[in-house]
Amino acid sequence: MAKRSKSSERWLKEHAADAYVKRAHKEGFRSRAAFKLEELDASERLLKPGMVIVDLGAAPGGWSQYAAKVLNGKGSVYALDILPMDPMPGVEFILGDFRESGPLAALKTLLQGRPVDLVMSDMAPNMSGIDAVDQPRQLDLEELALEFSAEVLRPGGVLLAKVFQGAGFDGFLKRVRGEFTRVRMKKPPASRARSAEMYLLATGRRIL
Repeated sequence: MAKRSKSSERWLKEHAADAYVKRAHKEGFRSRAAFKLEELDASERLLKPGMVIVDLGAAPGGWSQYAAKVLNGKGSVYALDILPMDPMPGVEFILGDFRESGPLAALKTLLQGRPVDLVMSDMAPNMSGIDAVDQPRQLDLEELALEFSAEVLRPGGVLLAKVFQGAGFDGFLKRVRGEFTRVRMKKPPASRARSAEMYLLATGRRIL
């Protein structure tokens, strides 16, 4: 067995001691990420029964699980990820790469032309630790989420997306502001302080 690096061992110790990880285990959530969405929902009132929600980069399913809990059978949650995700009540899952046409077509087939109320994206690339490599990869995912939201969101709909500020981000932000009436950057308490991740919350999808 390969020996773990010191950084890997440190991360595992921090993860095991993380209060949100312990809480996720106790409350039956698949990941601590569920609490990021819960905190954003508590402050912004994002989720309501009856909504149609799409969760991009869903695995292992924390956000979808929380959304399905709020909808309580009244509404629809569609999840997509390149990684497998175990089935869960109230969520329809598509396995595939969001950057490819096949999974997107399958998702649109499930939607059956219904407008989406909320597009959520917690997508992130496999991180190399090199900003010049990671930032363009992340920006590409952010732009894909924005393009998808432009196709499926109802007028007034919402986009919630993980972002990393860096090269090219200002141009992306300008695009988002042109397509939504209000755009804010949020960092929920459950997001680790040392993480560079932020969450872009764009509300009021414009009719262009």
